[in-house]
Amino acid sequence: MSNYEHTIIARQDSSISQVKQIKEKYSEIILKNKGDIVQTQDWGLMNLSYLIKKNKKGNYIHFKIKCDGSLIKELEKSEKLDKNLLRFLTVKVKKFDLETNYFKKEDKSGEK
Repeated sequence: MSNYEHTIIARQDSSISQVKQIKEKYSEIILKNKGDIVQTQDWGLMNLSYLIKKNKKGNYIHFKIKCDGSLIKELEKSEKLDKNLLRFLTVKVKKFDLETNYFKKEDKSGEK
C-alpha cells in the first residue's frame, strides 16, 4: 500500500451540507475499495488563481490515504463525472505530515 494525498475542489456555490455529502461520498468510495483514510481536512472556501468553469473560489477538501493505485484510478474516474467538482489532484508521498495544517484559519487573537 502506498501513501497518497488527494485534494478535491468543489464549486463555490456548494452549501456546507453539500460539501459534507461530497466528503462522505468519496470517503465511502475509499473505504469500499479497501483504502485507509489517515486524515481528512476541510480547508474551506479559498480563492482560485484563475477562473475554473466561471468560479473564482472553491471549497477545498484534503484526504491523506493509504491504498493501492487501483483505488486512485477508481476515485478519479468517479470525480471526473461529478458536476459539483471543479478539480482534483492526487500526489504520492513517502510519509504523511500529520502535525501541520497549512490552511487552518487563525483566530483574531493570533492563536491557531
